[in-house]
Formats: sequence, structure tokens, C-alpha cells
Amino acid sequence: MLAFIIGVVLFALGIGLAVALHEAGHMLTAKAFGMKVRRYYIGFGPKIFSFRRGETEYGLKAIPAGGFCDIAGMTALDEVTEAEKPRAMWRFPLWKRVVVLASGSVTHFILGFIVLYLMALVMGLPNNSDKPLVDSLTCVSNWSVSGSTVNQPTCKPGDPMPAKAGGIQPGDLVTSINGQPTPTYDAVKSITQKLHGPATFVVERNGKPVTLKVDIATALELPVGEAQSAKPTLAPVGAVGVAMAQYLHYGPVSAFGGTITGTGQIFADVWQGLGNLPNRIPDLLKAIGGQPRDPTGPISVVGASELGGQAVQSGLWSVFWGLFATLQFFLGVFNLLPLLPLDGGHIAVALYERARDWFRRLAGRPAGGPVDYTKLAPLTLVVVFLGGALMLLTVTADIVNPIRLPGQ
Repeated sequence: MLAFIIGVVLFALGIGLAVALHEAGHMLTAKAFGMKVRRYYIGFGPKIFSFRRGETEYGLKAIPAGGFCDIAGMTALDEVTEAEKPRAMWRFPLWKRVVVLASGSVTHFILGFIVLYLMALVMGLPNNSDKPLVDSLTCVSNWSVSGSTVNQPTCKPGDPMPAKAGGIQPGDLVTSINGQPTPTYDAVKSITQKLHGPATFVVERNGKPVTLKVDIATALELPVGEAQSAKPTLAPVGAVGVAMAQYLHYGPVSAFGGTITGTGQIFADVWQGLGNLPNRIPDLLKAIGGQPRDPTGPISVVGASELGGQAVQSGLWSVFWGLFATLQFFLGVFNLLPLLPLDGGHIAVALYERARDWFRRLAGRPAGGPVDYTKLAPLTLVVVFLGGALMLLTVTADIVNPIRLPGQ
């Protein structure tokens, strides 16, 4: 229980640090361009303490649910003093305003990238690409099924180990079987399950191809494609006895490439998740009603912190840090959505002003004034309401029916 609490607290502190860095990104870029930064606060609600350094007031508030950076003249409706007018944000060139507005999300991306890079060096990155890299060698024996649960056997003396006998070693990358390319572990299984007896394996070992003869055995196992079945059925299939790597390890240089690949995969997953978000709402309502929770569905910061606690309790630090990095990329992308009051909404307004003035110049007309944010207030309220409703829904689901890691 103590490990779980430590995990929750660590994850929550990490989120607090990410929020602080997000607002610091706005503040530092605004100051660098000469904009007036009035206040930099972490949290909302009653003020715990504050201090002033230079022209900026720094402080901490009681509710650790965000923060804010008060830049003078962020919109044309923002009241500014005569002294602040020359340094009001809306007076600065478009590209500077966009940089300041986007810098909060950029800090999330940088933090997520750093966490993934350190994971690549220390504990490895998840093998999300299903790379056929051999982690260990095992025996070939019959599996069993209990209802919908598939049980893999424990090796017994005398069980065949075709991969070991054929010369396959941990760290080998299986590139082809009988001339058929094997870009993924699923491809390795699909090919070997159809074979019996001698087969030609080509593996990459220390950067060089090695050809091996492996005598494929037969055992009752789960055929490829049966894993998603509600009533899995075993069948006699070919097997060689290899366990593929769940994590990929890198050196200081190669870790950059692995981190870039991992980052790209996370970005793709985040965009897909945001696109499917409306379709997940009914599942959240069903989960609140007691139905099984979709482990791939949306979660709140509360649910993410609880998963972090479960990961620490189980000793799964790779899951803890992977979840934290994924959250950073999600927060960064979410904040760039072109909706007010998000940073992306302010960027969209600034870009609209530039495009509008460009067309006005083409028509021989003078530039228009700053966008009247009061006309956008109804749309902003709708976004705030929907965002608040979704937050309330996910928090409720995370409290009454939280997502659990396997084995929890």
C-alpha cells in the first residue's frame, strides 16, 4: 500500500512540475521578446504565498489543478496601463505571439522527449513496433485453456527447445524464415505456425546476417488471430521456443533514433485517441454504471495518477515513466487544439487576424482591428462546459470504476 501511495504522489508531483514548466515556457519567451509579464502562479484558488522579483509576481495557490502566466495585453480586451501599452502582447508581431502561445505545449513535448530518451538508455522503450528481437529462449510444450483464459506451460525436463538447438541466441533479430521476410514478431509466429521440421532462419547478429537451420516442433498453442477471441481455441501449430523482447534497449546515440520513433508513435496514438474521444463517451457512462472499463479509453489526471501508483506498487517503473511521457504529449497536443480558451484557440485567432488583413490589403482596404473576443464568448463557454463535463465524467469513472493494470 505504501508503494502505491508513493507512486500516486510521485505522479501527481510530476504533473505539477509539468504544469509549472508549461507556464514557465510562456513566461520565459514573453520576457525574451520584451512583453510585460505581470504574474506567474502555480495552482488556483486561495493564495498560499507570493513574492515579487523585478516586475513579475511569483506565487503558489492552494488548488494544484493548473496555473497561469498573466501577460499584459494577451488580447485587445485586456486592460493595460499607459506604461504597459508599448509592451502589450497584442502589439507584437504575429510570429512572436505564436511562439509565446505555443511555448507551453513545446515544454510538454521537450519533457516527454527527455523522459523517453532516459527510458531508452536505462530501461528500454516498449517494443510497440513488434520488432522480432529475441529476448530469451524457451521450450515448446502444449498450452491449456480455462474458459477464456489461455495458460502457457511451465517448461519440463525433456521438452524440446528448437531455437536453442538451432543456434538462435538472445539479441538476434529474425529477418526471414524460408526466404519470407519477418518484419514483426506476428510475422514470425504466422510463418512458423504453418511449418514443421527443418526451416531456414536468417537472423541479424551484431549487425551481420547469420543463417541457421531450426527444426520446428509442433505443440498445442494459440494460433495467430485467436488472441482476440472470446472463446480461444488451441490447435497443433509449429513453434520454435523464442520469447520476443518487450522492450528495446539503446546506446547514447541510437537512443535518439529510438526516442524519435517512439515519439512519433505516441503522437499518432494521441491524435487517434482525440479523434475517437466522442465515441468513447458511452463507454464511460457504462463504466460508471458498473460495466467493465475499457483500458484504452480516456482517463483523468486522477486515473493516470492511480495507474502510476499501481505501476510503482508492481515495480513497473517503465510503465510509470511511459505513462508520464504519454501524458506530456497528450497535454501538449490538447493545448494546441484551435479552441478557446486553449492556447491553440488564441493562436487560431492571431492567424485569422493575419489572414484577414492580407485579404483586406489585396482589396485595397486598411487592416482590421483586433478580434473582438466578446463575440467569441458564447463559443468559449460551450468549450469550457464540454471540457468540464468530460473532466467530471472521467474523474467519476476513475473513482467508481478505475482502470487496473494486469495483475492488479
